[in-house]
Amino acid sequence: MNRIIAFAGSNSQNSINKQLATYAASLVEQSEVEVLDLNDYELPIFGVDLERKLGGQPENAHRFLDQLRKADGLIISLAEHNGAYAAVFKNLLDWMSRIEGKTFLGKPMLLMATSTGGRGGKSVLEIAESRFPRHGAHIIETFSLPSFKDKFEDGKITDVDLNNALIGKIKKFQASLEAVIES
Repeated sequence: MNRIIAFAGSNSQNSINKQLATYAASLVEQSEVEVLDLNDYELPIFGVDLERKLGGQPENAHRFLDQLRKADGLIISLAEHNGAYAAVFKNLLDWMSRIEGKTFLGKPMLLMATSTGGRGGKSVLEIAESRFPRHGAHIIETFSLPSFKDKFEDGKITDVDLNNALIGKIKKFQASLEAVIES
């Protein structure tokens, strides 16, 4: 059985990206899923002086990276703040990359974003698609859900075409997990 770690690049208590990541993870068959909340991994703002003062990286950065190490695949939905990552996610990435440069450890990844706007977080997806492979991401598929409030209700996507698109991407993601296990 595959172990999937899903999370949102957000610390919002009502994160729409966490809702999307949770839904997407529920579609992966024959897998154990754990949805992480960045609020459970609070970290100080990264700085080399602070890192030196602490004598290394905070325990929560190690704990989060350990979760990624235990996973067979990753489902991440990024919040978009001013066209880029949310500060909480960027800070986590900065700390973890000091522990492990290839932060995503070559794990198959479904990379997503949603927003209440019509672009569905496409700007942050473009940034992540360019940057994440340098951190060891093996991005299998990407998915953007525009107009979240109009197209997501009761824990699922209500737009049939977008839901079918996500299901197709989940199937490719799942096939990549099975290929890794077989090799």
